[in-house]
Amino acid sequence: MTLTKEMIVEAADYISSVAQMKPEVGLILGSGLGILADHMEQAVSISYADIPHFPQSTVEGHAGELLIGQVQGKPIAMMKGRFHMYEGYGPELTAFPVRVMKELGVKTLLVTNAAGGVNTSFTPGDLMLISDHLNMTGKNPLIGANDDELGPRFPDMSQAYSRRLRELARSAADKLGFSLQEGVYAGLLGPSYETPAEIRMLRTLGADAVGMSTVSEVIVASHAGLEVLGISCISNMAAGILDQPLSHAEVMETTDRVREQFLRLVQTIIPQL
Repeated sequence: MTLTKEMIVEAADYISSVAQMKPEVGLILGSGLGILADHMEQAVSISYADIPHFPQSTVEGHAGELLIGQVQGKPIAMMKGRFHMYEGYGPELTAFPVRVMKELGVKTLLVTNAAGGVNTSFTPGDLMLISDHLNMTGKNPLIGANDDELGPRFPDMSQAYSRRLRELARSAADKLGFSLQEGVYAGLLGPSYETPAEIRMLRTLGADAVGMSTVSEVIVASHAGLEVLGISCISNMAAGILDQPLSHAEVMETTDRVREQFLRLVQTIIPQL
């Protein structure tokens, strides 16, 4: 599916007609991490189903609504639930909301996800700053004709995850009295969890965490010139590390356990973005 500038503008115009606030920061919240939505002020909720050209989120733990409001006085566009390629969407469509956020005026993007720990020094419940990613999906949202109005044909990805924003997040965590992990996120297609052999491969390649989202959104954000901060909640240890099967229920249980810490971190970071 080819997504045009006209489609981006149509979606953004609809959002602006419902919520007049102009957001400066965009948030994409992963599985179980939607608690921040309960702390928005002057929030206007817009169902994805009502936004032109938006797909629908079909995953448990993803609410499927866009919220426009304020967090700590900062105007925010918040996706409560994201889209995944394993739902049958192409990478350009999973990242379409990033294009719309840019059109709305967003300059900084905070992406979060629940991820499996590949680094054996990690513990479920850790929060990991994403320093870089491995796109292991075999797909790229920029394939096809390039619209120079949206970004360059060959965007630089060497600073896809802002070093400045990672320093800011570390400082915020220090003030709150806890530490953050940092590492490389491997994005795979899913929806099956990885095999133990695949996890050993990813560790050899330099991955610290693995999940099924984020990479297409960050590629498009880099293309669009947005500054990105990525945070993974290590919701479980990846396949083969512990002698137990993996389940989505474990992911939701862990994110529920750490959501207050996650909330305090994001609330501390946002005013500085």
